[in-house]
Amino acid sequence: MIKTEKLSMLFTTEEVQTKALNEVTMQVERGEFVAIMGPSGCGKSTLLNILGTLDSPTSGSYFFEGKQVDKMNENQLTALRKGNLGFIFQSFNLIDELTVYENVELPLVYLGMKPAIRKEKVKQVLEKVNLLHRANHFPQQLSGGQQQRVAIARAVVTDCKLLLADEPTGNLDSVNGVEVMELLRELNRQGTTIIIVTHSQRDATYAHRIIRLLDGKIVAENINRPLVETSGTNTESV
Repeated sequence: MIKTEKLSMLFTTEEVQTKALNEVTMQVERGEFVAIMGPSGCGKSTLLNILGTLDSPTSGSYFFEGKQVDKMNENQLTALRKGNLGFIFQSFNLIDELTVYENVELPLVYLGMKPAIRKEKVKQVLEKVNLLHRANHFPQQLSGGQQQRVAIARAVVTDCKLLLADEPTGNLDSVNGVEVMELLRELNRQGTTIIIVTHSQRDATYAHRIIRLLDGKIVAENINRPLVETSGTNTESV
């Protein structure tokens, strides 16, 4: 589904040049759930931003379903994002002045979808994240876990092919964190390809594969054993 070849990213200031990514070559297949791990400053979020077309690499190539993304102009990137990419942030990034329903509906408005179709799709996705009863509430009326579930609903309401999540449980307690990860796992089971950046060993156990970065380079890749599920308890193994 996606492939990078010798992807590098340089950040330059007046005094110093920092290589955030150093010739990263990786591949993610359709339907995979991949976790990217590593210490702060290792390039995890930079890589995710490039995969989500929020940043452009300094050098190297990025392919999405065979199309070379790093050669695209802004109009082509906008077209690529629509219906293909969903993004979840640690800080939720909901619009406080909009209701839950309106926040989730917004990507469909940008796509020019008809109101009746928007209504049905928003209802379906809010049911999926168990928040239909909160549709008319505002973000500040929700818990952190509920806000992140709204953010997930907003990201997937367009039936995106690739869901990118940057520390999706970073601002949540352990209970809400598990709920969010269980939701992501269910979305993956339904066919969404997912890549998360995380510091959490627990969160990484939900992934099929773990990619470890250090100083902008991939230093290890591990195939994850599946989570063992017994009466709601997860036995974790990395």
